[in-house]
Amino acid sequence: MKILGVIPSRYASTRFEGKPLKNINGHPMIEWVYKRAEKADIDTLIVATDDKRIFETVEKFGGKVIMTSSEHENGTSRITEVINNPDYAKYDFAINIQGDEPLIDIESINLIANNYRKEKSEIITLKKEFQAGEDISNPNIVKVITDFNDNALYFSRSLIPYERYAVKDFKYYRHIGIYGYTLKFLKELKNLKEGILEKVESLEQLKFMENGYNIKVLETVSEVIGVDTPEDLIEVIEYINKKKITL
Repeated sequence: MKILGVIPSRYASTRFEGKPLKNINGHPMIEWVYKRAEKADIDTLIVATDDKRIFETVEKFGGKVIMTSSEHENGTSRITEVINNPDYAKYDFAINIQGDEPLIDIESINLIANNYRKEKSEIITLKKEFQAGEDISNPNIVKVITDFNDNALYFSRSLIPYERYAVKDFKYYRHIGIYGYTLKFLKELKNLKEGILEKVESLEQLKFMENGYNIKVLETVSEVIGVDTPEDLIEVIEYINKKKITL
């Protein structure tokens, strides 16, 4: 069972253009992501980009990188192009590693990789319990509920479930957007029907569920600090300096 880690990375961004190349203590963000992720228990790691500047940056620090189309709407689509390349067709499973999380946690990647090796789940993602003080009603934070076997029941930008009756020690969970997919699923992706719930919530994973796929959702306790805005970048740099984190 061979596992491929893919970091989709594009230069264009409506909220923060060029963020993969933004400087974090002397290193571009994409290098932080790559050098932390390459320590995970996967067979190969590669950056998939549509920008020559990112391509050259990754090559410069010694990472593996491949050029992909600029027409992709999301990271999943970009990964599908990668696995259709003959050089990567031999892999069984691909993990989509977010390119805007310079403090990506190795254990989160390993959690997905090890579950695939053990259970052969077709689609795997993560969740994390909401902590006190977090804005649980924020529609930019996706919520998830699961069944007794850790399969997703639903993802939503709304608070789910609605608490009609109080249940002692009930826990709410946020979705952590790192995914693992079998190559078989990725090759079937283009044939899936467009999802109605997917359009309503603007959440791609709902299309998978509407087409009958199970999504395994594993719990992580890792802190996740993504970079969507310049303000987020400042927060990450402050955290890195406070914790004295180095590459």
